[in-house]
Amino acid sequence: MKRHFFNTTGPCNPEYHYMLPPEDRLVGSQLHRYIKDQLYWVLHAPRQTGKTTFLQSWEREINAGGEAVACYVSIERCDRVSEAKEAMPAICDAIREAADNNRLPVPSHNDSSHFSMLNSILKNWSELVAPKPLIVLFDEVDVLVDETMVSFLRQLRGGFATRGIGTFPVSIALVGMRDLKDYLIKAKDGKPVNPGSPFYIKADSAILSNFIKDDVVKLFAQRTEETGQQITQEALDYVYEQSKGQPWIVNSLFMRATLRILDAESTETVTLEHIRKAREQMIEARETHLDSLGERLRDPRVKSVIQTIITGSSNPLGRTNPDVNLTLDLGLVKWSSDTGFTIANPVYEEILTRYISSEYHDSFPPPSSWQWQKPNGELDMDSLLLEFQKFWRRHSEIWEEKADYTEAFPHLLLMAFLQRVTNGSGDIDRELAAGRGRMDLLVEYAGKHYIIEVKIIHYYDGPAAVREEGLTQIKKYRDRIDASAPAYLVIFDRRPKAKELSWDEKISWTVDEESKVTILGC
Repeated sequence: MKRHFFNTTGPCNPEYHYMLPPEDRLVGSQLHRYIKDQLYWVLHAPRQTGKTTFLQSWEREINAGGEAVACYVSIERCDRVSEAKEAMPAICDAIREAADNNRLPVPSHNDSSHFSMLNSILKNWSELVAPKPLIVLFDEVDVLVDETMVSFLRQLRGGFATRGIGTFPVSIALVGMRDLKDYLIKAKDGKPVNPGSPFYIKADSAILSNFIKDDVVKLFAQRTEETGQQITQEALDYVYEQSKGQPWIVNSLFMRATLRILDAESTETVTLEHIRKAREQMIEARETHLDSLGERLRDPRVKSVIQTIITGSSNPLGRTNPDVNLTLDLGLVKWSSDTGFTIANPVYEEILTRYISSEYHDSFPPPSSWQWQKPNGELDMDSLLLEFQKFWRRHSEIWEEKADYTEAFPHLLLMAFLQRVTNGSGDIDRELAAGRGRMDLLVEYAGKHYIIEVKIIHYYDGPAAVREEGLTQIKKYRDRIDASAPAYLVIFDRRPKAKELSWDEKISWTVDEESKVTILGC
């Protein structure tokens, strides 16, 4: 019997893949109304959360009902084609190909002008499928830019008033990573254009949410039902904790655990250790989904938000900030009333920080040249951090000259240094959030925990105040995580006047006798 599998490449198909009904995760949508009330609407969500899977699933459902004709059309081919005279023929070609692939009447247009070409072909298509109403599901709409986006939206608006059976699509879905109101559209002369003006006719902006914890359980339960393979509750909890329900990550962890860590035909119970190995494999492989997130970090708009979160800076971030909205729409960042702005999940947290600091990590000397391990195999954190201080003293000024994320440079260099040693043999958990005024790290190696907190002395701070604040914070963090764990407070002096100090004045190593916290000055 042919088995299903967990899918990480392209849309899910129930014939081949374990999957959950994507429409169950739609937030702010009223699917039953969109056809009945002839509405145009927007669906947006980050990449690989299931948008295309939903569209194709809903297309099949509508067509199976026989009362309407639905067709999925991807316009990705027009990515960043800013001139409408080039993009509109390509969009019309995409429509014709989609119709042909779905064995629907193939429409044509009788207008050579790119200003009305889309309107003409949709009108003709509606005539061809009558007496049934036409529903068009446009995917990847957010690749359209400038004049192309404006023309696309205006032509849809132009047909909206005449929509109906045989005249124009009764319902149109525009799908992408971002809501239409967030698009920054500029005409060729550089003057801003209000995207709400060309497309004020949308009824809803719906969102496709991540899995909830129960969804993760239900997804693996499909494999258990088919093959008998079980998974421990501890492993399921870890999958949700690391992914926060991001569908691609969930599927990737399950896929690697069942097909690569274990044999495809195995019915051995999937454990926490199997999922941990799958996570490390996934991160080391730098698969396209994760690598594309790293590429986003080059965008100055994304950089400003991510750097604020890494450093715990109090730079003002708000959900009305367009840079913040971009990172939220991309799925890189999340906001909650409890934590404020944070990286969306621990896997992204590790991928993003590894990506930014990869040059540092790869350029460090081999760990064998450092004294970092005790004879019993435990991590000698004192010796390791002394090595870091030595490295910081000798190389930080030169390395910082080439740094892109300059504000987060100390944080990234320390994480890369630790990662160089623990890679494959230990774990580093990060607690990053804007406004916290610190970065907290939990290093786990050979079954032991080590607590590290990073603080910055800014021009407006005094060393004593930063030290006392840091001690209060790290004691609370240690008590919450592991009260017996060795704790280290690493303080970087980033004041302009610190450049006038000698290295002997900046580098220090002391122990707070009351809390037993080791304090490093850098």
